[in-house]
Amino acid sequence: QAQLRESGGGLVQAGGSLRLSCAGSGRTFSSYTMGWFRQAPGKEREFVAAIMLNTSRKFYADSVKGRFTISRDNAKKTVYLQMNNLKLEDTAVYYCAADYGPYGSKWQKLELDYWGQGTQVTVSS
Repeated sequence: QAQLRESGGGLVQAGGSLRLSCAGSGRTFSSYTMGWFRQAPGKEREFVAAIMLNTSRKFYADSVKGRFTISRDNAKKTVYLQMNNLKLEDTAVYYCAADYGPYGSKWQKLELDYWGQGTQVTVSS
């Protein structure tokens, strides 16, 4: 059974940085796109970033472009999200996700194969 496990969340002051990790297990993810979503209290889950593991093409939400960087280590089946210059509005539970095949409309519909349990990121003033 494939699983995704997030780590690295926590409390940080505005302007600070955090790095999230998402470790995959239970299968190979070489042909998968992996990425991140977030969900703030009272809001819908929204796309943050994704990376295609066989081409390294990257995709970002406009709200995080220039501040967040997604990367991956295929050998470790791990995807990272480096978050810099964090803002109060970045506070949310961050979820890792993986889907077989290229990045596409399924990522906008949240119709993905695997999801992690989430890790809390709290940005304070």
